[in-house]
Amino acid sequence: MTDPGSRIDPLAFFRPKSVALVGATDKSGWSVATFANLQVNGFTGDVYLVNPKSPEVHGTKAYASLADIPGQVDLVYVMTPIDVVPDVIRLGAQRGTRHYVVLTAGYGEVGGEGAVREQELLDLATELDVTILGPNGNGFINAADGITPYGLPIPQPLIAGSVGVVLQSGALASSVLSFAQSRNIGISLLVAMGNETIMSVTDVVRGLVDDPKTKAIALFLESVRRPEEFAEVARMALAAGKPIVALKIGRSVKASRTAQAHTGALVGDDKTVDAAFAQLGVIRVVSLEDLIITAGLLAETGPLPGRRVGVVTPSGGASEIIADRAEDEGLDLAEFTPETMAQLTEVLPSFATPNNPLDVTGYVLLDRELMGNALRIVAADPGIDFVMMLQDLPRQTADPDLALQLYTRNAQTIRESPTPIIPVGNVLTDINETGRMIQAGSQYPQVAGGIEHGLTALGHAVRWSEVVRRHGEGHQEPPRVEPVFPDGLPERRGSWAEQPAATFLAANGVPMVPSELAATPKEAAAAADSMGYPVVVKAAVDGLEHKSDIGGVKLGLASADQVREAVEEVLGAVAAAGHDGARVLVQPHRSGGSELLVGVVRDPAWGLTMAVALGGVWVELLGESALRVLPVAQDEVRRAIGSLRGVQALQGARGTEAVDLDELARVITRIGAVAHALGDELVALEVNPLRASADRIEALDALVTWSGE
Repeated sequence: MTDPGSRIDPLAFFRPKSVALVGATDKSGWSVATFANLQVNGFTGDVYLVNPKSPEVHGTKAYASLADIPGQVDLVYVMTPIDVVPDVIRLGAQRGTRHYVVLTAGYGEVGGEGAVREQELLDLATELDVTILGPNGNGFINAADGITPYGLPIPQPLIAGSVGVVLQSGALASSVLSFAQSRNIGISLLVAMGNETIMSVTDVVRGLVDDPKTKAIALFLESVRRPEEFAEVARMALAAGKPIVALKIGRSVKASRTAQAHTGALVGDDKTVDAAFAQLGVIRVVSLEDLIITAGLLAETGPLPGRRVGVVTPSGGASEIIADRAEDEGLDLAEFTPETMAQLTEVLPSFATPNNPLDVTGYVLLDRELMGNALRIVAADPGIDFVMMLQDLPRQTADPDLALQLYTRNAQTIRESPTPIIPVGNVLTDINETGRMIQAGSQYPQVAGGIEHGLTALGHAVRWSEVVRRHGEGHQEPPRVEPVFPDGLPERRGSWAEQPAATFLAANGVPMVPSELAATPKEAAAAADSMGYPVVVKAAVDGLEHKSDIGGVKLGLASADQVREAVEEVLGAVAAAGHDGARVLVQPHRSGGSELLVGVVRDPAWGLTMAVALGGVWVELLGESALRVLPVAQDEVRRAIGSLRGVQALQGARGTEAVDLDELARVITRIGAVAHALGDELVALEVNPLRASADRIEALDALVTWSGE
């Protein structure tokens, strides 16, 4: 037996030439809707109805069993009681049908006996070598090919287009489809996944990446059930230049399940999702509107060439809103060149000012050529990467012919422009029949719905385009490490505090501050004399993670007497805290530079995740970190460092020492590679602080927590 998920052909599954509805009945709204959808939306293949108790259903001949159907059945849509489902699949498999949609509920979503039934369904599919969408799923809408075995009424008109939609919520599928239709955004395929017992989100996305009719992919995710597979198909989409836009719910703050040291406070479940999506080039949105509008826009534009946007609008007030939102999204409202300014002055009314955003004023109502002329001039400016054009489709018009002529002219300008021109509406409203007629007749492109959602989509599009370009230019591979364990280290269980952790990291290429272990004040003073003053004395006790909390750290010791006194105090504090057999570490006291925290913890879904943050007081003040899911390459770590709000402290701001950020990225990448190489053995690894200065980058303290008890 083989795992059916390993040989799923999504494109074949969603293109059946014949469909059997098993459990069809006039008493079921599911059955009525599914049959009507197949009839109304253009399916030209055979539809067979199966009901053992009625010779006619929905005014059409019904068969008592799948065995009685005279022709080949490519897809069986199962609406029977749960006890009957296995028999239907067995009989279908005997007839050679490999593809099934199971609408029936009562499986894993209800727990208990339902979970047992779902496992039995998985085992059956594996045994029979069949593919199942569901159970507990409404089916799919292949709008591109007019194949719609879907269990809820499909609002009309069903608009075919190039956005693939995959949802882990059947209840939202119809709402998402209705919104896409209200904005005249066509879909290629919509799939309501159900329980994903056999076919998963990643299987469908893999098919959409390969589908030439799909240019953008929109996902509604309750969870990422197979992170490794998801990462694989996301990379495939990035390589193909197909954007994945995802609305992942569950953004509420949750404590990390592994709250080791400081790192746990910086890593949360949702922050890890953000980090993973960013690394994979997945665009994360926060609303259903942004999900569809962003996917629809990118299906039209593809990658955008840069962040420099020129704005053409007939409204001064809209210009102000756009300027604010463009700044929010990190878009650059570039200054027009003198040549552009001069050309605009010639075509604009005397009371208009050629700034960016460009308000061509309400004079467009008198001068029908004004908007097009302004668009051509702005699009030709060498400092502009793309143009945002503020123009809604009309909801009513006194002169349809004139309106059609105007939009046809502007559509031609958009098509012929070497610089992308992207229409955006003022507010988010439905496109009515007048707008649909004008859009179809003029071949006018998709209009992003409203300034707010339009600018959000443009910001996402620009950032995704930058990821695509980096990927196309060639990306670094994460380094691979074979861990080295020097002799004398303790067993890999519990926690390794500073001395064993430092020994291990140093042996694996992580620069560590020199240190020497001492058991007595005399030994510590001798060690300090040999390494030079000032020095630091720290408690060295197995299982003691936060030494400073009990007075176990003494800094800036400038003489042997100070060292001996400090050792006495440290050993006394450790004994008072109930720890026996204490020793101390003696290290050079480093001053200046900046401190960072580099920590790795295990996310329950995505695995080992690395947090990079400015250390010291900055951890408390900023409360921010840059997260990356391991393994991670050095160029990605360099971008993580650059994303920190306090990065200027590392770049020499206000008299601080400038750090070689490329070398810092190399060291942090090495820490991540060592952690990743430990695999399931590792629970957490923290370097705190990692001191970075102009002349030296080294770890001053470390903690490793192992999975073994």
